Amino acid sequence: MRTRGSSDLPQLADGALWLSWAGMETDLIFNQGVDLPGFASFPLLETDTGRAMLWDYYTRLLDLGEALGCGMFLDSVTWVANRDRAAELGYDAQQLVDVNLEAIRLMDAARKGRGAILSAQIGPRYDGYAPETAMSIQTAEAYHAEQVNTLAGSGADLLTASTLTSANEAAAIARAASHHELPVAISFTVETDGCLPDGMPLSQAILEVDAASNGEPAYYLVNCAHPEHLAPAFDNGAWMKRLRGVVANASRASHAELDNAEKLDDGNPAELGQEMAALRATYPQFTILGGCCGTDFRHLEAIGSACQL
Repeated sequence: MRTRGSSDLPQLADGALWLSWAGMETDLIFNQGVDLPGFASFPLLETDTGRAMLWDYYTRLLDLGEALGCGMFLDSVTWVANRDRAAELGYDAQQLVDVNLEAIRLMDAARKGRGAILSAQIGPRYDGYAPETAMSIQTAEAYHAEQVNTLAGSGADLLTASTLTSANEAAAIARAASHHELPVAISFTVETDGCLPDGMPLSQAILEVDAASNGEPAYYLVNCAHPEHLAPAFDNGAWMKRLRGVVANASRASHAELDNAEKLDDGNPAELGQEMAALRATYPQFTILGGCCGTDFRHLEAIGSACQL
């Protein structure tokens, strides 16, 4: 079994700290009053106003990383820029290719040679808060290969498949990525019991994906879960060496509660920073940390400040 290219990735260096922010959509909807049909932020690329908002986010992230003295990911707005989700918004196949590529071009322009990592985001085919058990690995691979193939030629530094709910879909994306030179990271989401939404333990999911993809993922993450939801999953087994970080929700609420919430639960930024620092102290291999739903720059600054080793 291989883990291709992982030794060459700066975000995995001993003692490194890299911040990632996957909370843009909830910030746009709840704090900025932006309507995002289908939870899709990629249509912002189509307007001057939308592009300006994205540019502001990316430059602020770069400035924050420099101020904190840590690395920074720029995560693309392509999480739901796949065939099914885009078709619901009126995008045809060529328009979908174009918007995926434009998402990376905008990040690259914002980076301006600074040492950020351009992470091309891939999301689940269906609801990121619900398990999807109908797809075989083969069906899911054929589906996700469309977006993977586009993003692999985009100039991104890394593919990151986030908020995945099943081992089959994760393995499919990893296998689709294996045909390209770009490394891929797999990020699962878990429920309050530390298991995937389909009930599979996180440890089993990582082992199954590695087995089904010949160890293709460079590393694994957990996102869209509060740190306290991870305790039942972490057993200090050998599999945890493959887990390299957490991109956490601000809220302790379950996915079902968050899905039905009419107001944003932004938790306590300082408290979240301390909880993430405790994780990093216990698991020093966690070099990638950040915020997901409900987080904003306050949370990122608290995490980055608290988690310096």
